[in-house]
Amino acid sequence: MRVRVVIAECQVDYAGRLTAHLPMAKRLILVKADSSVSIHADDRAYKPLNWMSPPCTIEVRAPQPDEAATTADLDPRISEVWTVTGPQGDTLQITLGEVFHDSSHELGIDPGLQKDGVEAHLQELLAEHPTTFGAGYHLVQREYLTPIGPVDLLLRNPEGGYVAVEVKRRGEIDGVEQLTRYLDLMNRDPLMRPVVGVFAAQQIKPQARTLATDRGIACVTVDYDALRGMDNAEDRLF
Repeated sequence: MRVRVVIAECQVDYAGRLTAHLPMAKRLILVKADSSVSIHADDRAYKPLNWMSPPCTIEVRAPQPDEAATTADLDPRISEVWTVTGPQGDTLQITLGEVFHDSSHELGIDPGLQKDGVEAHLQELLAEHPTTFGAGYHLVQREYLTPIGPVDLLLRNPEGGYVAVEVKRRGEIDGVEQLTRYLDLMNRDPLMRPVVGVFAAQQIKPQARTLATDRGIACVTVDYDALRGMDNAEDRLF
């Protein structure tokens, strides 16, 4: 993916279902690999002043001799004129004056947004900190396979008994049902039983907690920031 970054004095005129005019001023122009063009001022976090969505074409030409004289707000030092044509035939004309910066950069393949705190990361953190469930707990295996799917964490408690842990970001009834099915199968194995269950989540809905308690499954609310070492109790005011 290649992006072109231009900082220049420019005038922008849009023509389509309506018309819009931006007088000559210093602005940021972005041309992305998908051919989209956007014009930005030195404010606003994300919304451009004007833009053309892809697919679009860009034609660049030298200014005509009379353009500066016929348009009052144009700087006479016009360097070039861009005509950006959108998929519906609308146009964005960008008239450039002095150019302060013009560079192109290869960004490569974008991996996409990776949200912090997903179940896989919670599972990883809990595997690294099994004592979250109590002193003396230790990890046996992550993704312990059963005939109907993997249990997120298999632990042993201080007495040597097995503990099956289901990890969710938001604890709901379907997660309790899932863990119940795992426990039913695991407790059929004479080498493992009795296996107890723990339902771990950042938030556990009251209905899920009630169902888990009724089935003898412990519930643990996970403090994600504390697991990541971001929340130091000694630094708290309260």
